[in-house]
Amino acid sequence: MGAALHAWRRFYGENPLHLLAMIGCFALAGYVVVLLLPDPSAIWLLIWFAGAVIAHDLVLYPLYALADQPLTAGRRGRRTALPHRPPLIPAINHVRAPVLGSLVLGLIYFPTLTRRGHDAFGFTAGHPPIGQSENWLLITGLLFLGSAVIYALRWGAATAHGRSDPAPDADA
Repeated sequence: MGAALHAWRRFYGENPLHLLAMIGCFALAGYVVVLLLPDPSAIWLLIWFAGAVIAHDLVLYPLYALADQPLTAGRRGRRTALPHRPPLIPAINHVRAPVLGSLVLGLIYFPTLTRRGHDAFGFTAGHPPIGQSENWLLITGLLFLGSAVIYALRWGAATAHGRSDPAPDADA
């Protein structure tokens, strides 16, 4: 079994489950295209999707990278200042995850947060959008609190086991 998996990875470059997941994604996308093809507004959906992809890749992704620079610069500075004492658990992803979650929720609910989508929200939800800003702030706080708790647990476990350099995060 090990030799077959090694040969597969050499041929395909990834685990067989990756191929299965990709086939499932393409099948789902094909199904959605077949459902939307007869719809007269499908062309506008395609234009919106292409615009969203272009806006993400050309505008938002550079902004993500720019916003991430202070976090990575601070980490590099600490490594330079304290070369013999590596951090037990890198905190960078414990900041990135709640920020990303908060920004995505803020983007999704932007019209109701800015009080410009009251009529549409009231029509679709069946009740007025009272307290949406407070809910978004509460969820943001909970995301940061949860991330801080997970960081503290990871740091405590690494300290208890006496590891000075655990397996690095994927942010390297």
